[in-house]
This record gives sequence, C-alpha cells and structure tokens, in this order.
Amino acid sequence: MIHQKFEMVFWRRAHHIGAMSAESAASAATKPETPDNSASRGLLFALSAYGLWGVMPLFLKLVDHIPAVEVVAHRIIWSVPIAGAVLLALGRTSDIKAALRSPRTLALAALTASLITVNWGIYVWAIAVDRTVEAALGYYINPLMSIAMGAALLGEKLSPVQVAAVGLAIVAVGVLTVEAGGLPWVSLALASTFAVYGFLRKTLPIGPSQGFFLEVLLLTVPSLAYLVWLSVGGEGHFVPSQPENMVLLVLCGPATAVPLILFGFGAKLLRYSTIGIMQYISPTIVFLIAVFVFREPLGASRMIAFALIWAALALYSWSMFSRRAQSRPPPIN
Repeated sequence: MIHQKFEMVFWRRAHHIGAMSAESAASAATKPETPDNSASRGLLFALSAYGLWGVMPLFLKLVDHIPAVEVVAHRIIWSVPIAGAVLLALGRTSDIKAALRSPRTLALAALTASLITVNWGIYVWAIAVDRTVEAALGYYINPLMSIAMGAALLGEKLSPVQVAAVGLAIVAVGVLTVEAGGLPWVSLALASTFAVYGFLRKTLPIGPSQGFFLEVLLLTVPSLAYLVWLSVGGEGHFVPSQPENMVLLVLCGPATAVPLILFGFGAKLLRYSTIGIMQYISPTIVFLIAVFVFREPLGASRMIAFALIWAALALYSWSMFSRRAQSRPPPIN
C-alpha cells in the first residue's frame, strides 16, 4: 500500500517535471536554501527557545508546593521520551550507541548531567521561595563568568573592554554581598554551574540533541529510584488522588526538553554573535516576571547591582561585535 502510494506520487511528480523545460527543472531541483531564509528560521527557533525559558518561572510557580528535587526528577524522566523521539526523527540513534560504548564519553556525560541537575534544582527552588530576581541575576552573570573561566582555564587573552566588563560584574556582586551580609549564593551558584556545564559540554564528542538525551538517560535510573522511594514512603506527589499534580509533573518534560531542542536547531543556523546577544532575552523576561508578576522586592542595592551588570553586558556585547567586524574580510570591489 505504501509502495503503491509512493509510486503514484513519484510518477505524478515526474510527469510534472517532464512538462517543464530541462533548464527550469534542473534549477528547481538544485535551488539551495538562501542565507536569509536559514537565518530567519534560526532566529525563530532561538527566539522560541529563549521565550520559553523566560516564561518558565510562571510554570514552576504552579509546582512550588512540590519539593524541588522531586520536580527535577520528573523533569528528567519525562524529557527522555521527547529527546528520544527527536533522535529517531533525525536518525541519530547511532551516535548514542557509540557513546554508550565509550567510557570516557559516559564519564564526561555523567559529569555534565550532574552539573545541570544541580543547576535545575537551585533554579526550581529559587522560584518556589520567591528568589526569582536572584535567579535572573545569575543568568545575567553567566556569560561574564564564562569569559573569566576562558581566561583562567584556557589562557584566553581578555581585551581591556572585557576586563572592564568582568570588573563591573565583580563590583555588582560586592554590592549585593554588602547589602545582604553574605555572598549572593543563588546567583553565583546558578551562574557558575551553568558556566562550568557549558565549558565541559563543548568537550562532549556528540551533538546537542544527542548529548541532552544521553544526559537525561544517565539520570533516569537515580531519578526513578528516588521517585519510587518517595512513593513507597507515601511522600510522592505523582499519585492518582492528585491528578492536577500528575499533569503538571508530566508537563515538566516538555517544558524542559522543547526549548533545549529548539535552541539546538537555532544555534546551528545562527552566527555565534547573534546567539551571544540573544542570551539576555531569557533573564530579562525572568526579571520582569519577578518584579511585576511575582512582586518580589527590588531595593536600591539590587537596582545598583543590576545597573552594573547591564553596563557590563553592554561592554561585553560591544566588544564581541567589534571583534567580529574587525575580523571580517574587506569587500571585493
């Protein structure tokens, strides 16, 4: 049946092409995707990903009555089938088979999986206890921390503008430390875990979709064990008597996997500098939700700290675009 349908479609298509001139048929068959079209699709994918990450606190507020560790466990469990379906659609399951046979890849994936789990746990907890502003600040600090890590661990040379940007971020952290009487650990923990995760993730010898599936696959066993332990002790929230909780916990999977997959597609189609400047979309949305929806307090010290961070990010972005413009070859007349 499928073979007959394929033959019908094939011969209809062949007849249609035969009616065309040979030159126009060849042109239609070999017409490549234009850079503008590719960039537009990449922009749509990336904007969708950053937008979903930005509104994530609204969803996490719905599960703030459930312990953060349990929420993270469900994020992992329900992400597996979605990530697996994407790999099947892309025909990249062979990459996972090769990774499972490599002890080095498995060890590195286990490390990155542990880091992203800690990051997720802190983020979920921060939203639940009304510390969303601190979470937004952490993801603003993240790119600046990545610059500092590149200089410290890889010996990358920082330009004077980048040094100034990192310096402003340090001053901002100092302002918050004085105001709170201690380090803003939520912001620093989110920024550092994600920066180290990104640093190590680049060395994982598989693509983004495959890497995400491998990470959640490795985390499935401990997550399931924890959820079973909760269920046996009568402390779990995924029970038939609480259908609302069951639905919300299942939705943790799409809420986790979909933006990551969209981002992976977008990153392949966009320039690195474009992705670099777009990464501020999510924390900006999170910041606005924290202040205007969750009504979290925003005192003078926090405003000063955010102003310093925004100034640092402006310098960083300017430096990034200037460097790209200087490295671009001159036009041929």
